[in-house]
Amino acid sequence: MTDSAWERTGPLLLGVRHHGPGSARAVRAALDAARPRAVLIEGPPEADALIPLAADPEMRPPVALLAHAVDEPGRSAFWPLADFSPEWVAVRWALEHEVPARFIDLPATHTLAWGREEDTAADGDEAGADGAEADEAGADGAAGGAGGPDAERLMRVDPLAALAEAAGYDDPERWWEDVVEHRDAAGERDVFAPFAAVEEAMGALRETYGAGGRDRDPVREAHMRLRLRAAQREFGEAVAVVCGAWHVPALRAKSSVAADKELLKGLPKVRTDMTWVPWTNRRLARASGYGAGIDSPGWYGHLFRAPDRPVERWLTRVAGLLREEDRIVSSAHVIEAVRLAETLAVMRGRPLPGLGETTDAVRAVLCEGSDVPLALVHDRLVVGDVLGEVPEAAPAVPLQRDLAREQRRLRLKPEALERELELDLRKETDAGRSRLLHRLRLLGVGWGEPAESRGSTGTFRETWRLRWEPELSVRVAEAGVWGTTVEGAATARAEADAVQARALAEVTALAEHCLLAGLPEALPVVMRALADRAALDTDVGHLAQALPALVRSLRYGDVRGTDTGALAEVAAGLAERVFVGLPPVCAALDADAAEEMRGHVDAVHTAVGLLGETGSVAGSETAAGTAQGSESGHRDLRRRWRAVLRTLSGRDTVPGVLRGRAVRILLDEGELGPPEAARLMGLVLSPGTPPADAAAWIEGFVGGNGGGGMLLVHDERLLALVDTWLTGVPADAFTDVLPLLRRTFSAYEPGVRRTLGELVCRGPGERTQGPGQAAAIPGFGAEADTERADAVLPVLRLLLGLGETKDETKDDTNPDNDLVGAGR
Repeated sequence: MTDSAWERTGPLLLGVRHHGPGSARAVRAALDAARPRAVLIEGPPEADALIPLAADPEMRPPVALLAHAVDEPGRSAFWPLADFSPEWVAVRWALEHEVPARFIDLPATHTLAWGREEDTAADGDEAGADGAEADEAGADGAAGGAGGPDAERLMRVDPLAALAEAAGYDDPERWWEDVVEHRDAAGERDVFAPFAAVEEAMGALRETYGAGGRDRDPVREAHMRLRLRAAQREFGEAVAVVCGAWHVPALRAKSSVAADKELLKGLPKVRTDMTWVPWTNRRLARASGYGAGIDSPGWYGHLFRAPDRPVERWLTRVAGLLREEDRIVSSAHVIEAVRLAETLAVMRGRPLPGLGETTDAVRAVLCEGSDVPLALVHDRLVVGDVLGEVPEAAPAVPLQRDLAREQRRLRLKPEALERELELDLRKETDAGRSRLLHRLRLLGVGWGEPAESRGSTGTFRETWRLRWEPELSVRVAEAGVWGTTVEGAATARAEADAVQARALAEVTALAEHCLLAGLPEALPVVMRALADRAALDTDVGHLAQALPALVRSLRYGDVRGTDTGALAEVAAGLAERVFVGLPPVCAALDADAAEEMRGHVDAVHTAVGLLGETGSVAGSETAAGTAQGSESGHRDLRRRWRAVLRTLSGRDTVPGVLRGRAVRILLDEGELGPPEAARLMGLVLSPGTPPADAAAWIEGFVGGNGGGGMLLVHDERLLALVDTWLTGVPADAFTDVLPLLRRTFSAYEPGVRRTLGELVCRGPGERTQGPGQAAAIPGFGAEADTERADAVLPVLRLLLGLGETKDETKDDTNPDNDLVGAGR
């Protein structure tokens, strides 16, 4: 295009579909042909200073422009860009050709303030971390593409749907693929013809529908026209504009400067900051919640990057993925899938196979009709798990920079793909990773979530499930108000939360988090708040709920090197108050309250046991006299707890489920012998006890996850008592107790239920046994099989590093036999 052509036609308006690879290729071809002196792009003008960073080698799409209010970082908006986004292509072209590039959409200072006013008026959430405002504000708006979040609220016109319907298509995506994505831009004789056609079509739609239900568009377009006029005054007519196709007719329309300025008069403002942040393919997809995205960013990226034969290259990638998952996929499979995709395209009247045809071919040929591997293909390739990168030079709040330093120091790289991380807290690097992840959780930055550790339940091991989402950048910006470093911000946040906490359990949980996060500076404030709440809270349920987290915190002292002396004092005092207050509050409870209190009793019992363990550990590291005193104190604590349980087990005013649970705990602790437990059960299951109360007692005794089923399997006296009672329940009361019994026995493992059924059918007390032998347990012999036990001796000898001996099992003088015999 020559300079005279510019003067004749005005600015070059390139209407595009956001995130459209066909549009991106067409924009690149048009810019190469036109060679404009400046490139204007739909997007927030505050980002002009960030454009040079797009040339940094460390900048790898997908990325997004993030704008957030300085005084309210949670009020934010995103403008995501992939490498196949026309806007990104325009930015890169301008930088490569040393041509000025500028954003011309409505400034983010108005966009975010607009959202604040709407929140106040409608109590909505227009500009949250999901980037809803970006739909209104520019680079990823509904213009020229699929609708955004507001499309669900207003009767908007979808330009693609309208054009597709006019062309006889029922699927706008398929129509766009056929007319744009599958068109060879490099082979076009007139690279500007497609943009002229799109402009004509959009002009017809704007004549029919006006703004199409987008109330903000006239304001945005007025600002775009003003910026365009300013660029024309500076660079002449040789200016190219890359924007959503929906806006092109409005930019071409005649409008006075005064009229445009009038539309912009009185717009609200808010002070904003802007930067680049990493983005992910998943967040480009509509399924992730970003309304102006696309269904298949991985597929579109492939179409943009593939130099030729996109279908063959795509199916080859699919085959590679399936092979990595140990599925048998040969070259013949790929060839047949290509043929099937091409045949389907011909049958459906399409110029080339699209995503629908290739997906059908993958399902039929490579996945053998199964949707399970197809879901993997969709997740890993069609959408993709790509996480972009931004250079260190990008503006960031101090907290974000400190987080980046910690990530590099600990070699903990953010990734879009969810993964599990096993940490051994005895290693300094893993301990640092644990502290960082716990500190971020305190700050509301959910990069990692704790998961169950595999193979170990010790305090020295942790398992995390990690996944970095773009919204976490907003969370980091929000957390920046607490401090400039992760540790300092987490400390300040913990102190503030401790002061504001209303429930005792909240403070004890916070104390646990502080220990896990390694925040010794916050502990004094948390401990003062804990002591104050504990002194004022008289609800035994609250005290019982708070005790377990507090006692768990004591276990971290040995592996994390944290002084937990103050916590131990508070925990012991809390336990004493629970012991005193528990029996009175357990009287006359209804069924729901009794079930809740049973959970508290179990939690307190576990906490008392852990408190004893921590006392032993602490005692081993101090002087002998202190250790003996500590151990004696914890034995006394356990003794008083058992006295409380005896009180609960013998009071008729206590609900049956609590009495049964107390008896079971005492039996497991060895405080009650089996004969005494059987006697108490016999009393409860006597005819004088209401059936519902007896069923609740049984639920407390053998229900839950405490191995009650195995107790009945191994103690035939208890099983006989339950069997006799159950068969004697009157018919009119049986339907009342059935739900309780079903809930109790349904929690058992299938094998336990099967064994109990066999014992009941055989009759308790009728197990077969030989003369002088103990009763045999089903599935086990009456006595140990020593010959089978001796088979492990060679392996045991290797494990212990013992030399080989001859006939060691028969040599009574061999000292190794004592060891083996003891082990057996």
